Amino acid sequence: MKSTATTVAEYLQQLPADRREAMSTLREVILANLPAGYEECISYGMIGYVVPHHRYPAGYHCNPLLPLPYANLGSQKNHLVLHVMTIYGDPATEQWLRQAWPATGKKLDMGKGCLRFKTVEDMPLAVIGELIARVPVDKYIARMEQVLAATRKPAATARPKPARKSA
Repeated sequence: MKSTATTVAEYLQQLPADRREAMSTLREVILANLPAGYEECISYGMIGYVVPHHRYPAGYHCNPLLPLPYANLGSQKNHLVLHVMTIYGDPATEQWLRQAWPATGKKLDMGKGCLRFKTVEDMPLAVIGELIARVPVDKYIARMEQVLAATRKPAATARPKPARKSA
């Protein structure tokens, strides 16, 4: 469920007590492990962790008016969710996570780049902390630019116009 909150405090205050506690615990883990250069804000109606425009003026390629997203923490209808862009965009990070998570004895409920959970007890907090700490901001920016460069279509080559036949 997308929130209309404009601050993190307001977002958390709008949650039911049990979800607020789980989100607050996970938020503390994220903030304790978030590399320098990322900032916390409201992004996509969730708590976001982004590369701010003053650090990366190009912003998010899908909407350059938005800062480059790194992670989002949100409350959905049936679960809580942690979206982490490096799971989706970096096969090595995804592979690491798929090995580290089950090693804790916890069940992994994962989409392309999201981790779904019902309670904070479902989350291996040390693994989440390591996942968040794994990619420094400069490395993340470089990786995003590399991925974007590889997916951009080459400029169309101009074809010479056929010569007109004279009458």
